[in-house]
This record gives sequence, structure tokens and C-alpha cells, in this order.
Amino acid sequence: MTKHENTEQDLQARMNSEADLAAKMLEYKQWAVVGANSKPEKYGNKIFRRLRAKGYDVYPVNPVYKEIEGEQCYPDLSSLPSKPEVINMVVSPKRGGAFLKEAAELGIKYIWLQPGTHDDSVMSLIDELGLTALQGCVLVATR
Repeated sequence: MTKHENTEQDLQARMNSEADLAAKMLEYKQWAVVGANSKPEKYGNKIFRRLRAKGYDVYPVNPVYKEIEGEQCYPDLSSLPSKPEVINMVVSPKRGGAFLKEAAELGIKYIWLQPGTHDDSVMSLIDELGLTALQGCVLVATR
């Protein structure tokens, strides 16, 4: 086997693993969108609306808002009335760390990282906290 063939196999295995993780996460119906907002053109709002439209129980999390799309908005994960199974991150890497630490403290294991929400420090923190993360766009995954 050549090095090139091995690399292609590794890539395919990783892609299959990511697809399996995405499918598993999408089976859970209780989500929180960290970075949800009231601006329809922004991804935090689009993701919140899409997940609700697909039948998910979704909590908007953003300390700036009291309400989003007619739903109470929560300042942090600890304020939620019940524990979500998955957190969708729609905040910059510099804001994400506190929410990731809070998720770990609350026993929330699955983190869906939207494009632009992660960097090396976020990925290191996720590993350190023992969280399971997927990098990808939930809007694409829920078409």
C-alpha cells in the first residue's frame, strides 16, 4: 500500500466517523444555540429557527437578549430549564471557552461547532474537558 492510498483511507475513515457523529447528534432533540440572536439574516437566528422548524426543542442562549423569536432567551447554560443534549456554538472562539467550561460542568457532552467558532485553543479546551465536538454547518446537515 502506498502512502497516498493510506492517506485516502484515513481521510475516508475520518469522514465516515464525522458523518456518524453528525447523525448521532442530530438524533438528539434537546439543543441549545449559544449565540442565538434576533437578527433573521444572522446565523445564530437562522440555526435557531431551522432547528425549531425541524422539531427540535431548542433553547436560545445569549446574555444580550431577553427573547428571540417569541421564546425566552437565557444568559447562560446554567439558566436553562432543562439540560440540552447538544450545544450548537455560534460565537467567536474568544467567547466560546466559558460556555464550553459550563457545558462540561453541567455534563453536556456534545458540541456542534459552526464554521468560524473554533480555533486551536477551543479545540484544545474541548479535548481537555472531555467533550465530543463536530465541526460543520448544522444548516447544511438539516436541509
